[in-house]
Amino acid sequence: MARYKITYKDGSTNEVIGGEDFCKEVTKDGGSYEIVNPPVLSTEDQKNIDEINARIWRDEELAATDNISQTPDFPNRDKYLTYRQALRDWPSTADFPDKKPTLG
Repeated sequence: MARYKITYKDGSTNEVIGGEDFCKEVTKDGGSYEIVNPPVLSTEDQKNIDEINARIWRDEELAATDNISQTPDFPNRDKYLTYRQALRDWPSTADFPDKKPTLG
């Protein structure tokens, strides 16, 4: 596990702790990533690195869909509301952090 700086196709950036496979997945539609200095992590953080990255991803997905949930006439709004609930419930499921919720 290492710390990576991800630059998304819209120019926004984020730093994540994880593996290169994760970085490849989130930049597959555009963008880039680079390794930066490894962070100093506690033993507990080392054990839970996948959970930490999963929560970061989940929080970003919730933030990206906040406006949709507040727009009553948004197309497919019910699907987004269901997706957002799945995101909120995800950490308490057996699938966490291995299988991400999807927008159905």
